Amino acid sequence: MTGDAMAEDPFLTHRSLLFTVAYEMLGSATDAEDVLQESWLRWAGIDHAQVSAPRAYLVRLVTRQALNRLRTLSRIREDYVGEWLPEPLLTSPDVAEDIDLVDKVSIAMLTVLETLAPTERAVFVLREVFEMPYGEIAEAVEKSAATVRQIARRARDRVAARQPRVRVSRSEQQIVVERFLAAVRTGQVKELMEVLAPDVVLIVDGGGLASAARAPIHGPELVAESLARPNRTVSAVWLNGAPAGRIETDGQVAAVSLMVENGQVSRIHAVANPQKLTWLREPTNLTR
Repeated sequence: MTGDAMAEDPFLTHRSLLFTVAYEMLGSATDAEDVLQESWLRWAGIDHAQVSAPRAYLVRLVTRQALNRLRTLSRIREDYVGEWLPEPLLTSPDVAEDIDLVDKVSIAMLTVLETLAPTERAVFVLREVFEMPYGEIAEAVEKSAATVRQIARRARDRVAARQPRVRVSRSEQQIVVERFLAAVRTGQVKELMEVLAPDVVLIVDGGGLASAARAPIHGPELVAESLARPNRTVSAVWLNGAPAGRIETDGQVAAVSLMVENGQVSRIHAVANPQKLTWLREPTNLTR
């Protein structure tokens, strides 16, 4: 394939979209990239002239590959050591301009999507994130349109029951995140407790490869004591389109995403598994 042909190839044109679809379905950038490689090979083996709507065709192709991968991952994750969290992505602040997309690709949302069955997750992602018509989703998941509508309604209800009660503005999120990181940097328990909500929960994913609590930690006092450690290097980053933090302790790095409600941190997702931190080297483009 020549350079000009590659530049015009629909797969390359829509690659960021296809990656976002796969990542949203899998919660893993590494697995999403594998799905794109598999999908590319299948795309390369067909007559493109016979494809009337390349974007829709490619989304269906990637969805089916992601569904196959998701079913395998669901079995593997049952044996995961400790808490499992999605693989965080370093992003630029520009991604935050699409507020609805940021809500859907947040670590908190991806964690909620883990509670859905594979087909439920695919339907929710394609409908709620990418606003695909029910007919196209039906083709992608190989169900009837009527069945897809039922699945979509059930998935929406399950996700809504686990979502934050109030959406905060980006400016409020940034202010609270900065206060939290400053408190972690000083290592003062009292300062940390002031920024933590009464029902705060800390979830750490070490994957058995990094020091981490294997169960969620509840309450501001216990969470603050867990976070108030000496010799920590703290920096602000953008993860999955939202203000977040990078915390390093004795050479061990954690990517920390925060859920903010009523001016305080209500939930902390900290990914310390080194195998999940490889996508923090350069920003990833997420798009719809």
